[in-house]
Amino acid sequence: MSLKMRLLFAGARIYWHLFKPVNFGVQVMLIRDGQVALVRHSYKPGWYFPGGGVKRKENVETAVRREAMEEVGGALGALQLFGIYANLAGPTSNHITLFLCHEFELNGQSDDEITEMKLFPFDQLPEGINRGTRCRIEEYLNGGQSPAFGNW
Repeated sequence: MSLKMRLLFAGARIYWHLFKPVNFGVQVMLIRDGQVALVRHSYKPGWYFPGGGVKRKENVETAVRREAMEEVGGALGALQLFGIYANLAGPTSNHITLFLCHEFELNGQSDDEITEMKLFPFDQLPEGINRGTRCRIEEYLNGGQSPAFGNW
């Protein structure tokens, strides 16, 4: 993990603890040919869906397309709303809009935030997947109702 990114993340956690902000984020479940794209960040362990925060005066569709391009060089086609979730553990209130996308192109380029991106077959998922990410994959595989809502 990058020391710079870990220090920035630690500073952000201190800020979040003091001011307890409400965060709005987006993530995208990129699925094609029985595989799902997952990323590893430079500042925290585990595998996650690509995504990030929604900027001021940005809508969720624009945000998820921007984050996919920044994190995995992803040009997204048609999007489907998969669900809206809340992660209330920790010092912040995180609200995550999760999209599903089957039509995409990946150029493999990413920003400093991502250390690795890989497509995994559903029957060969890696160890260390974030709990919320794993739950959403299981919901998808079990044909869960979409759009869904609840806890991440």
